[in-house]
Amino acid sequence: MTTAYDFSFRDLDGQPQALARYQGHPLLLVNVASRCGFTPQYTGLEQLWQDYRERGLVVIGFPCNQFGAQEPGDAAQIRQFCSLDYPVSFPLSEKIEVNGEGADPLWAWLSREKRGLLGSARIKWNFSKFLVDRQGRVVSRHAPTTKPEQLRDEIEAVL
Repeated sequence: MTTAYDFSFRDLDGQPQALARYQGHPLLLVNVASRCGFTPQYTGLEQLWQDYRERGLVVIGFPCNQFGAQEPGDAAQIRQFCSLDYPVSFPLSEKIEVNGEGADPLWAWLSREKRGLLGSARIKWNFSKFLVDRQGRVVSRHAPTTKPEQLRDEIEAVL
């Protein structure tokens, strides 16, 4: 059976990062963007990371420019934005696609594992969230309108 830990991503420096390094840790995986109406959720995601990382939660942001071209910058610009405008310390990937032919394999798998509204696998917008348990299984999928703090009970359950 495939789990989230079978995948990898490239960080903002372009270095491969195997999710296997987080084996046994719950994951909160979020497609992010710098110029989105939901961008203030970076603050809530960082708070979850600060509150739960010592208990094992790993938050990873995946910049994506597929929705309204709201993440147009390169890695350096994304890093600068995420250190100055919304200081985040959780890991960030290089820019990816989450839908279509060029979809990142992890995100293609996530969207098939836990479908969205009306059974659609398609990611609808920036700041879609997937919670993965300690066994690497997708527990839940949340719409961009779900605020990070609304995930606390589910996070507690997988910790």
